[in-house]
Amino acid sequence: MSNKSPKRWAVITLIGCVAVVFAVVLFTGLSRLLSRPAPGAVPLDAAPSETATPANAPAVPKIKATLYFASEDGLHLVPTEREVPLAEGAVAQARSILEAQLSADAQPPLASTIPKGALLRGVYISERNEVFVDLDPAIRTAHPGGAFQELMTVYTIVNAVLTNLPNLEQVQILVGGQEVDTLAGHVDLRRPLRKNEALIAVASSQ
Repeated sequence: MSNKSPKRWAVITLIGCVAVVFAVVLFTGLSRLLSRPAPGAVPLDAAPSETATPANAPAVPKIKATLYFASEDGLHLVPTEREVPLAEGAVAQARSILEAQLSADAQPPLASTIPKGALLRGVYISERNEVFVDLDPAIRTAHPGGAFQELMTVYTIVNAVLTNLPNLEQVQILVGGQEVDTLAGHVDLRRPLRKNEALIAVASSQ
């Protein structure tokens, strides 16, 4: 071995040590950089849950309202108590009741008189306490037809409004914002209608 070998090994050893030190410093710096939170970042354990409901969120107040469903034999409207959201003012409360009536599912043996997909477009009250109920055209296109079935649908709506808001006197049904002759060819809707007591059966315990 030549006399230059020890020097060469010393240089190689020195270079190796420097490389190791540099690698350690670089790795440490990168680790600190990657573990440092970005400006404005929220730690995972402190991030608010999007689905969490605030503990102090107020509950929506409800009232008991009378909704109507067809009796098992299909010949009467059975008044049934359901909870609906409390609203401020006659117009808003009428809307709340009607939306509940249009979407309510009947509990057997009762049946809904409202065609599936029927929606409320608006409610208006005149100075003479007449209520104008504006329904989506789907209530006509989806209606099964038949004179008695149409009668039950119409007076489900009329009776639901006038039973729960007795200060109101008559209901006129509009479709798509327009006056219509009938829903399905039988019941005259060209004038406001009063509550129909004759169709109402004894109250259900449901």
